[in-house]
Amino acid sequence: MLFSSQTFLLLFLPLVLALYHALAGSYQARLWALTLCSFFFYAWWDVRFLPLLVGAISLNWALAQWYVRGGLPRGLIVAGIALHLLLLGFFKYANFFADALSELTGLAHQRWSIVLPLAISFFTFQQISYLVDLKRGVAPAYTWLEYTAYIVFFPHLIAGPIVRHNELIGQFSLAPHRDGALEMATRGLVLFALGLVKKVFFADELATLADPVFDAALAGQAPTLAAAWLGALAYSLQLYFDFSAYSDMAIGLGAMFGLRLPLNFDQPYRAANIREFWRRWHMTLSRFLRDYLYIPLGGSRRGPLATIGLVMFTMTLCGLWHGAGWTFIAWGALHGLAIVGSRIWTLTGIRVPAVAGWLLTMLFVVVGWVLFRAANFDAAARVLAGMLGQGATGGLAAEGWTMIAIGAGCAVFGPTNIAWAEQKLSPRAWAAVLTGFALFLVTLRVGQGRGLDFIYFQF
Repeated sequence: MLFSSQTFLLLFLPLVLALYHALAGSYQARLWALTLCSFFFYAWWDVRFLPLLVGAISLNWALAQWYVRGGLPRGLIVAGIALHLLLLGFFKYANFFADALSELTGLAHQRWSIVLPLAISFFTFQQISYLVDLKRGVAPAYTWLEYTAYIVFFPHLIAGPIVRHNELIGQFSLAPHRDGALEMATRGLVLFALGLVKKVFFADELATLADPVFDAALAGQAPTLAAAWLGALAYSLQLYFDFSAYSDMAIGLGAMFGLRLPLNFDQPYRAANIREFWRRWHMTLSRFLRDYLYIPLGGSRRGPLATIGLVMFTMTLCGLWHGAGWTFIAWGALHGLAIVGSRIWTLTGIRVPAVAGWLLTMLFVVVGWVLFRAANFDAAARVLAGMLGQGATGGLAAEGWTMIAIGAGCAVFGPTNIAWAEQKLSPRAWAAVLTGFALFLVTLRVGQGRGLDFIYFQF
């Protein structure tokens, strides 16, 4: 069920919150309640994959127990990591690699009917991070219930943030009704409401501007200059509002349970260079790639050529993680080249004016999102050609640009929802009224059947 669905807003969330807080006096009871409700939340999407989720979690937990007790060779931890990668590879990339092999060899391949389990990219990374930390000697063994609750905690289960074991499990033992918990929960509710508004009234509305442009390009139609830029800008804003809204809601939901989840976005469209962009965009993925791939493989310690190769490798894998398609790989490689170029430019000592750096960075990011969104290279080429004025001729209704201007203003100049909820809003009656009104409007809107899936659910 979607966070923005009436089922979630009117039934699931109130009941789970009531149950969790009713069991606040018992650590085991509230963890069981949280775990079982999270299982139900996951099974609501597709119950067929619940055994896979539980099995993968239980295997990881068993490996950890065996390892900590001294009975498991270090090599089997590596084998456990490899097994998770194989599961991810089978469900997400089997057809992609088989298609690529078919093109190379000329042999026919009939695509297998493999359904991608929801959230596998996210919970796989969390499981891998725990095994790696275990091998490094910086992770303890947890009970099955603690470890399972950490992985399946429903606010972050489907699309992040990618939470590490030491960021969440230790918080489970904190009393839900401790001093400051009520204010934390109310601010979490405000953040959740703001995230809902961002999703329903911004991201979903921007989708109505972006989708027709990319769908037409896929069908072979070259968009006009105005339409191409409208589609590219609308998708750039849609993706940001959609994914950051999910992260806002996840963090807000966690706060309602007295749990703090890590920040995932920090005004990325204010970045003045591409490296700053990646320090602000999908921050928990960026730090995962840094701490569990880039640095362990050598980071910047092996000389400039090796560093360039490692940056390209890391960012190409980042693209592949987002989707089993050549456009995603090209998008990741493109960002790798930009990061390498940014590093080389820094060595020259030449300073770029902040405004010029921001404009160049945003232009690059928007062009990159065209590759990210397009179904194939031909569709991307048509949109990019339109952005260069080489498409069809014609005008475009002004209302689309009004929405773009409002969205861009909020994304670039406005404070984040987290800043509003945690810093700018003081506990006042009017804030409670506005929050309730926002929830009411969202509930009415999604009741009209306008709610869209979150974009990152497909990854």
